[in-house]
Amino acid sequence: MLDRLQAQAPDALLALIKLYAADPRSDKIDLGVGVYRTNEGATPVFKAIKAAEQALIEEQDSKSYLGPEGDLGFVHALMPYIFGKDATMGGRIEGMQTPGGTGAVRLAAAVAKAAGVTRVHMGTPSWPNHAQIFADLGLELVAFTHATADGAADIEAVLGAIGDAQDGDAVLLHGCCHNPTGVDYTPDQWDAIADALAESPALAILDSAYHGLGLGLEEDAYGVRRVLSKLGEALVAYSCDKNFGMYRDRVGALYVLAKSADGLPPILSNLNALARANWSMPPDHGGAAVRLVLRNPDRTQMWLDELDDMRARMRRVRERLAAADNEVPGLGLAALADQHGLFAILPLSKEQIAALREDHAIYMAGSGRINIAGLHAGNTEKFIAALKAVTA
Repeated sequence: MLDRLQAQAPDALLALIKLYAADPRSDKIDLGVGVYRTNEGATPVFKAIKAAEQALIEEQDSKSYLGPEGDLGFVHALMPYIFGKDATMGGRIEGMQTPGGTGAVRLAAAVAKAAGVTRVHMGTPSWPNHAQIFADLGLELVAFTHATADGAADIEAVLGAIGDAQDGDAVLLHGCCHNPTGVDYTPDQWDAIADALAESPALAILDSAYHGLGLGLEEDAYGVRRVLSKLGEALVAYSCDKNFGMYRDRVGALYVLAKSADGLPPILSNLNALARANWSMPPDHGGAAVRLVLRNPDRTQMWLDELDDMRARMRRVRERLAAADNEVPGLGLAALADQHGLFAILPLSKEQIAALREDHAIYMAGSGRINIAGLHAGNTEKFIAALKAVTA
């Protein structure tokens, strides 16, 4: 029966990784893979995580199962950072651990389907796996334009999508640091979105995968908190893979907002059943390490300082690229200064992207998406010069 399977197209980003690895040029630049990098090109283990892992070695007394809900100490320790001082909103919010942000999105989509959702409205472009997850679950995707040509959020498009949504629809929104555009909603725009969702029958699904990499933990949480303050129910998918550097440990959580504390148990029972059928129990190590960071003031401060350094470095790269707007006209580089997070999209043709790779050893996704963290003081000028060359 396996002979009946048709070969699937290889993941374009994985193919790009192989091309980059095989390139012998010493000055090559990787802007494709979506991980944070230092000025030296490394993706380090956070010092706070190292300290927590050492404590885990000394303190952990069992490797027994935790259950489908995972490490609830980890889940609850994150909540004040995501939802603020009243993290449970009067007992209306609860969560469970998932294998990364991908697992959280998958579980959100699955429970939404179980609740009667058949269509998902989503701004495009978006993280490619969003559409793959919805398609795999048999959910119809209804796309709207996320960003305008000048590099700002298309607020009219999202408000129009929310206004058109019907019973049985969900609306997916990125909490901050939009992947792949870097274009976020302003606080005023989030206010309008929250008001529109409050009047809509649609279920809000908020994907927060880059919390703290934009303007700061509090600032980046504004949209999620504002929307939840207006709604009776919502789902929030959260990832620690980026803001704790836990990529390979797959550390995430899914939170649910219910209309009342009494309404949580049946929702959680469905989440547990769906999680059990998908991955049974989430991996423990990464969540335990994050818990040990957040429950120790010294390790927490160490993490906050490391996150500040990451954010500041990416901000410097964005400012340098924005300053080159006049040097490379037509690419809208000035807008990068007002965007956030790891990613941005440059309006380059397939031929220009190929020329960057072949002639200048610069690797990026075919969409023009670049990983800001792949640039630093030692290679940004080369990148700008290469952009000049291929757009002249």
